[in-house]
Amino acid sequence: MDKRKLLGNLDLVIAVVSLVILIVVTFGGVIMRYFINAPLVWAEEVQLWTFLWMTFFGGGAAFRYGSHVAVEMVVDLFPKKIQKIIEFVDFLIVVCVLGYLCWLGGDIIKLMLKIGKSTSILHVPFWFINAVLPLGSALMVVSAVSSHIHNLNKTKEGEQA
Repeated sequence: MDKRKLLGNLDLVIAVVSLVILIVVTFGGVIMRYFINAPLVWAEEVQLWTFLWMTFFGGGAAFRYGSHVAVEMVVDLFPKKIQKIIEFVDFLIVVCVLGYLCWLGGDIIKLMLKIGKSTSILHVPFWFINAVLPLGSALMVVSAVSSHIHNLNKTKEGEQA
């Protein structure tokens, strides 16, 4: 995979790597606890972080590929013009909520940097773990805007044909 393709899919790569780590740590934790009787005390911390990173970065990739769950049954009942308005309002709500999450995430990181707390077992700074909120939200905004522009261009091309 070339560098441009890797950077273009960085969110997907991070989500997949997080998922693999989550699976390996969970499986290893079960084996260690129930078969070797030596539980991995740090496993829960790693599972939490990887789940968060997988969710937020996977969300960005889902926007890019149009894979988010949608209830289109109700929207399809309306005429095409109204459907476009509903889709635009939906887009605005998504961008506003994600922008707000990004802003709140920045505040949380500032607070965590000020407090200087870290996790109890692995001593990872909380600001690093919480960095997923603004990073993932910003990435989802970029993906949502890019997807919306792509859909608008596709619609215009369809009207011209």
